[in-house]
Amino acid sequence: MATATAQPDERLATTGPVARLLKRPEIGALIAALVVFLFFALTTDTFATPAGASTWLQTSSTIGIMAVAVALLMIGGEFDLSAGVMTGFTGLTVGVLTTHWGLNIWVAILVALVLALAVGALNGVMVMKTGLPSFIVTLGTFFVLQGIDLALVKLIIGQVAIQGMSNVPYYDQPHAIFGSTFSVGGATIHVSVLWWIAVTVIASWVLMRTRAGNWIFAVGGAQPASRQVGVPVFRTKIGLFMTTALAGWLVGMLVLFRTSTVQSNTGIGQEFIYIICAVVGGCLLTGGYGSAIGAALGALIYGMVNQGIPYSGWDSNWLKAVLGVMLLGACLINNWVRKRAENAR
Repeated sequence: MATATAQPDERLATTGPVARLLKRPEIGALIAALVVFLFFALTTDTFATPAGASTWLQTSSTIGIMAVAVALLMIGGEFDLSAGVMTGFTGLTVGVLTTHWGLNIWVAILVALVLALAVGALNGVMVMKTGLPSFIVTLGTFFVLQGIDLALVKLIIGQVAIQGMSNVPYYDQPHAIFGSTFSVGGATIHVSVLWWIAVTVIASWVLMRTRAGNWIFAVGGAQPASRQVGVPVFRTKIGLFMTTALAGWLVGMLVLFRTSTVQSNTGIGQEFIYIICAVVGGCLLTGGYGSAIGAALGALIYGMVNQGIPYSGWDSNWLKAVLGVMLLGACLINNWVRKRAENAR
């Protein structure tokens, strides 16, 4: 009597390498970045030159650092609308403490870091303890910090911009870390690009290779269930808000020591750009899904479009409109790729 051969369950069949690749959250942003690069490289004379590349890489780097941190927070199911103004707040803190009160520059940098982390922790505690949406809590923080940047700074120094940073004692030391440049193939690259790469690598490693990364995905995808299986939800969310604040401090230092000045409106309006870059990179607004690499690619798209449009000689009044269309197109491509991947066998 012949023995029946067991048939494999199609539901357990492994997908091919292409299908697995398409399931990566950052694949849509990668495709969009390649399309944007090729478009401007072929239609302009400056975009793909070393000088042109150094410009859009520098723009992408500071946006990218914040976008990666915001992506981690969004994967954890939360938003931080104070992320943009935090960059100006930390830069102004260092500027006021050094140029007006004569504090040692390294001590001032440390004070700014502590204040940023405290604000991030406060945001997280208020969200977790009150149950209010993080959108509302951080919107309140946004207005508080904006008021401090404008009114308090003007009250202390009589103006809304820091000047004379380059004359502060030991200025060259932090400038070498946050404001220096180096040459690669004829392009002048700002050190913020290295910081951007480092932040992206570390964030990707945390998400994909550590228990903390599992916690981030868990609290964003199913917070009640996560708590039941022992995930430290409170600690994880606080850590995510503090990470966003830490990134805001880092970008604040990069901007301050690149330009030797900072204004009270620095960073205002950038918070939505960070969210857009994270979404373009594959993050879901509902949490529990996303990629640090995708957010970095989203920032790269932003930087390329932001610089590519002027290089093309288009009317600058169309800049934001065309940029919005390009970013929306990237989102649609990302969504289409994800749906194709879900149906792939």
